[in-house]
Amino acid sequence: MTTSSKHILIVEDDFSIARLIEIHLQREGYDTTICDNGLDAQDLLQKNQYSALILDRMIPGKRGLDVLRWIRGHERLTTLPVLMVTALTMTDEKIRGLNEGADDYIGKPFEPDELVARLAALLRRATSSKTETFDAQAIQMNEESMEVKVDGKLLSLRPLEFKLLQTLMGKAGRVLSREQLLDIVWGMDSFVEERTVDATVKRLRKELAACGQGECIQTIRGMGYRFQEKT
Repeated sequence: MTTSSKHILIVEDDFSIARLIEIHLQREGYDTTICDNGLDAQDLLQKNQYSALILDRMIPGKRGLDVLRWIRGHERLTTLPVLMVTALTMTDEKIRGLNEGADDYIGKPFEPDELVARLAALLRRATSSKTETFDAQAIQMNEESMEVKVDGKLLSLRPLEFKLLQTLMGKAGRVLSREQLLDIVWGMDSFVEERTVDATVKRLRKELAACGQGECIQTIRGMGYRFQEKT
């Protein structure tokens, strides 16, 4: 059993599912809070500190995707790990959720042990040990604070986006396949699909593009991605 003081917020309007998740998380040593409404979830997130969020997509009050957008626009919560749970398991729906800022996605029905494993993987990535950092001419990275600045302007990157950029910069000029990036950034024990890489790259490019550096991450068709600093 995990000896953890991590506090997980479970936002799910089906009490039987929420209770099932809670039981399995508490068995692993997690503290839990259950909420069945999107508006109430936002209120809890504003008032309390959570280690991660398990978010159902179809909830009353405010839909899961709307709550997710609100979270990613909230300065204190922008790096909060979010595992989205939903009956909408079509690939396009998964990609939409990832593009909106979910860190992982699991469809109903699910195995509780898999959900716990996915959550644990998210938490490990969020608190991963330090790795070597790399600076480009315009992009500076600080591994202590996990901050990235472009020409002095601070970017709002989540842990996965930070690690993805760090990985690409560390192998600047080399093409890394989606499979390689999944192994390095998400970990070999991850459950995510290769298209998750595309969604994370898209979000990272959006942040870099706001500072004129979006073209640094190049798509090499049929192969993967490469970091190439602008000259």
